[in-house]
Amino acid sequence: MAETSGEFGETAEGFGVRRAGAGDVPVVKAVIDAAFQPYVERIGLVPVPMEADHAANVAAGRVFVTGEPVLGLVVVEERPDHLYLDIIAVRPDAHGQGIGGRLLRFVEAHARALGLDEIRLCTNAMMWENQKIYPRYGYEVAERRADGPYDRIHYRKRLIGQDRRAADGSPPSSG
Repeated sequence: MAETSGEFGETAEGFGVRRAGAGDVPVVKAVIDAAFQPYVERIGLVPVPMEADHAANVAAGRVFVTGEPVLGLVVVEERPDHLYLDIIAVRPDAHGQGIGGRLLRFVEAHARALGLDEIRLCTNAMMWENQKIYPRYGYEVAERRADGPYDRIHYRKRLIGQDRRAADGSPPSSG
């Protein structure tokens, strides 16, 4: 049975995404390390995603991967009033192929499937590339604050009032 990831009958498979299994833990770590390694020197610290407990995240069902072999992934956490996008990572050799955008669209559909109308995430202020990407997908800056040694920009995307597709994927009717 396909795992529903959108209120309009979209499935994770429809996005080319699947929930990670225990056998994926080494590749989850490898993709995250490859994606975040370039920032170690720039930030002067190891980015938090590189130190995450990947096995625990996979076991909790929070990790979704795309590609065969895995080219990208997201780690999400359902919270009472929003979906928190904890990590998004794409292998550097797969940049420019639309994988990050596909993963962001999956996260939006997943939030809707969970009945949540907002997505939140944060990025290190030194990862300036992200400050150009997230607004293109409808995210707005909520705040900037220091979290320990990390200078973070917090984003949110509200899903209320956005156009929603009908169950068959067609645009909503105007009548």
